[in-house]
Amino acid sequence: MQIYNNEAQKQYSYMEEMKEWVKAQEERLGRPLTCHITTFGCQMNEKDSEKLLGVLETIGYRQTDTEYADLVLFNTCTVRENANTKLYGHLGHVKKAKEQNPEMIIGLCGCMMQEEQVVEKIRKSYPFVDLIFGTHNIFKLAELLKARADSGGMIVDIWKDTDQIVEDLPSDRKFSFKCGVNIMFGCNNFCSYCIVPYVRGRERSRKPEDIIREIEGLVQEGVREVMLLGQNVNSYGKNLDEPVSFAQLLQKIEQIEGLARIRFMTPHPKDLSDELIEVMASSKKICRHMHLPVQSGSSRILKKMNRHYTKESYLALAEKIKEKIPGIAMTTDIIVGFPGETEEDFEETLDVVRKVKFDSAYTFVYSKRTGTPAAAMEDQVEPEVVKKRFSRLLEVIKESSKDNRKDGIGKEEEVLVEEKNTHEDGMVTGRLSNNILVHFKGDESLIGQLVRVKITEEKGFYYMGEQVNG
Repeated sequence: MQIYNNEAQKQYSYMEEMKEWVKAQEERLGRPLTCHITTFGCQMNEKDSEKLLGVLETIGYRQTDTEYADLVLFNTCTVRENANTKLYGHLGHVKKAKEQNPEMIIGLCGCMMQEEQVVEKIRKSYPFVDLIFGTHNIFKLAELLKARADSGGMIVDIWKDTDQIVEDLPSDRKFSFKCGVNIMFGCNNFCSYCIVPYVRGRERSRKPEDIIREIEGLVQEGVREVMLLGQNVNSYGKNLDEPVSFAQLLQKIEQIEGLARIRFMTPHPKDLSDELIEVMASSKKICRHMHLPVQSGSSRILKKMNRHYTKESYLALAEKIKEKIPGIAMTTDIIVGFPGETEEDFEETLDVVRKVKFDSAYTFVYSKRTGTPAAAMEDQVEPEVVKKRFSRLLEVIKESSKDNRKDGIGKEEEVLVEEKNTHEDGMVTGRLSNNILVHFKGDESLIGQLVRVKITEEKGFYYMGEQVNG
């Protein structure tokens, strides 16, 4: 029996075996094998998909932009009900593709697969699926594919939880100049509406030296900006043998030569420390943007949500952040229609939006998630009422954003150019330190570069600008 020094070495061994299998299939078919990953959900899922694609490309698959591929993976989300519905729609589509190509491999992974009732439904109603695994063992993709190749039957491998973090596996980044970096996994907060702790497990932090080593490698490959990812980055380091605070981690990352920008998400208001605010205020690399989910402006609803802060404490925190870090942009998450939300509760939310003056917000209609405490709560709000409140909220956020944009007109700012503008030829789109988008004239050669841009016009949630030469 083969003995491995670590899990990564074991998985690379399976990759070598699958590389031979892929090569044999290609010789038999007389063409390359293709793969496609469809990703639902958050940036954590996007990062997981980069890792999955890295493994597939290592064993010889070639990425394609269609689900009519030899191997199709669906990396699922289960935060809202419609994400489940979307997956079943996609499965109906690829069933037809598999009828045309019976050797096609279909895999499901991610948060949705951590729900027992979902896996049981897939087994019964979608028997053509070949591979089912969850959030805790995505590093095992090559091993699971080997099991599928050997058995020819459906492979199901779901872990309830894990304390394992596997380093040094391949990854295929979406962008060459910016990259997400996991600093921790899981969540301990158990907000009453949220399924994440049940499907992502308890908090576990990566060692700071492993994070630093990864970022140093990314910078050598041309990455200018990193986004540090965790369900609650403020809790980083608490479970390490030698505890390190998130603020201390940021200070270590700031020292990396060649790295221009540092972003992070998502902090929790109850854990955001004065130390973090001070580190951000004095930093030359941490971006002037804070995404701080409020979810509701009503202290009564926040208590039902199990958020552990009040409207008053959130407002005081937001005021402190803006005072200590001038020019910072603040964005947030807001849920409309949480069980028991009254008109008075909703007005409290609008009051917070007006006082904080958010630059933008991710707004959600409450979605009942089976298995969470909120799903069993009485006083579910009527859909028609929620719809009207949602529209009112969007108007207030739009006004707030428009007012904030006026302050930027005429200023020269540094912009990281991200892509060609999708609406107008000869234009590119970049992002300010405060995360606001800017559109200006330029060509593809600017993508990935930091350039000076003069802000000329506000458009509500974004700016128009002109590149400053020299």
